Amino acid sequence: MEILNRKLFQKADSLLNKFPFLAITGPRQSGKTTFAKSLKPKYKYVNLELPELRSFAQSDPLGFLKSYQDGVILDEVQRVPELFSYLQVISDQRNKVGEYILTGSQNFLLSNNISQSLAGRIAILNLLPFSWEEIAKNTQLESWEGFALAGGYPRKHMYNIEPSDFYPNYIQTYIERDVRQILNIKDLVIFQKFMQLLAGRTGQLFNQSSFSNELGIDQKTVNSWLSVLEATFIAFRLPSYFRSFNKRIIKTPKIYFYDTGIACSLLGIKTNNDLAIHFAKGPIFENLIITEIMKSELNKGEIPNIYYWRDNHQNEVDLIMEKGGNVIAYELKSSETFHTDFLKGLKYFQKLAPETFPMLIYAGNLHLEREGIQIRNWKDLN
Repeated sequence: MEILNRKLFQKADSLLNKFPFLAITGPRQSGKTTFAKSLKPKYKYVNLELPELRSFAQSDPLGFLKSYQDGVILDEVQRVPELFSYLQVISDQRNKVGEYILTGSQNFLLSNNISQSLAGRIAILNLLPFSWEEIAKNTQLESWEGFALAGGYPRKHMYNIEPSDFYPNYIQTYIERDVRQILNIKDLVIFQKFMQLLAGRTGQLFNQSSFSNELGIDQKTVNSWLSVLEATFIAFRLPSYFRSFNKRIIKTPKIYFYDTGIACSLLGIKTNNDLAIHFAKGPIFENLIITEIMKSELNKGEIPNIYYWRDNHQNEVDLIMEKGGNVIAYELKSSETFHTDFLKGLKYFQKLAPETFPMLIYAGNLHLEREGIQIRNWKDLN
């Protein structure tokens, strides 16, 4: 598989000609380093995970940066937050575009330091694991279940690693490294239990009190732990759509994972057959399609404005996206057989918002329009 052929490449290359800094954030092992090197193969590469380089950068930031100029990739730059103010000074003095590529897997650290030091000087892009569009030509996966289990992490696909071998090790490494760096958690077993419970609630409303009761921790800790999963690109909250339509709207966010391979692993789902009969089959399909739509937008350098909608009468739309002044409403169904009932939520929502473009994404093969609603197979998102 050609790992360098990422859809984000064109946007990143364009931004390097306009800004002194380009930051690439995303989950650990989503391919950020390889992407940065492919973008500028002649740039010097500095990995700040290495203790000796990190020590140099921390003890003498100015000397460190003067040693690496005229095209540099600073990998895992959030490990040395002291660098950011010095980067601003040196960049302003040199007044050159495209000189620095920064990567990091902890979004909140990068964003916090960028907002303080590099605002207006930096372009920020998010590189998530492979999308279906990126791997479709180079994989033998055919079903959505197979892709959901496999997830999109480059190493898993490059080396054809079984999900049951890749994801438990990924999760354990993530907890031992990233979580320990951010939180002082004495019992990591409880944190892993929290992740498993969260996976079981994929596509559901985030109920802090429920987690608090089941884990024996306070709600503040629950929210803090979820914030860490968000900051490190493991899970995210999907907010409710803000338009009221003169009805009471459920405002609690829903929970999803950035990669369904992680969610499936946490749920103990190992095969397509396991997923086909699992209680989370529908939510995992929802999760897969939502992240595919997210990736499509992020790979264009755009921030996806996505939501779900539900009123107090249980009328619901799985996904709503605002784009270019338009509103697109998606119903997401894991069934391979089309039923007219699938259109109920979309038709109800369209009465409230007639300007909406409604679309049903499901696991079957129909590609048509019915009652003004586009019906598409899950592979036909782009």
